[in-house]
Amino acid sequence: MTEERRQAGAGYTGYEYREISVPREYVSLCLDSYPCFGWEEDPNYEQHGRRGVHVRSGGAGEKDAVTLYFRRVRSIRSKVELTRLQRNFDSCVAELKALERAKRTQGMIAALTVGILGTALIAGSTFAAVSTPPNLWLMILLAVPGFLGWILPYFLYRAVVRRKTVQIEPLIEQTYDEINDICQKGSRLLP
Repeated sequence: MTEERRQAGAGYTGYEYREISVPREYVSLCLDSYPCFGWEEDPNYEQHGRRGVHVRSGGAGEKDAVTLYFRRVRSIRSKVELTRLQRNFDSCVAELKALERAKRTQGMIAALTVGILGTALIAGSTFAAVSTPPNLWLMILLAVPGFLGWILPYFLYRAVVRRKTVQIEPLIEQTYDEINDICQKGSRLLP
């Protein structure tokens, strides 16, 4: 695209620039979709062996984020409509992130609740064991469900995530279909 303009002798071409940070699993989606809105990878930004891409490691509990650098010709036709479609695309990507997070959130809450309850039962069992005189029947009564409260969260988490994945997967597919429609509309607006 840039070389064609240089060969035609167009002179100066003004660009607008955009920098986006996306989780690693959405990099290909964004690299494939942003050209549908008139954007191209910024050839002037080169880092980590790839043009227009910068990898940033996530902190505790965060996934690695990748920063993508794009540019677009300022005098592009249908700029308003392309910008509107791009905003719809960005909201769909945000919706995908939220849906992926929602698959794990309920499982995490259930597992943490059972784990904390198990810890409280073990604490009660410990207090029953060190009381004067030791209360053995109460210690055993609290220790058994307490240990189960430490073992079950893993299995509970997996079961809840599996169930939520079955519920959310059609919504994710619907969002990908919406992204496909948006990109097709954007492609039709480009010269």
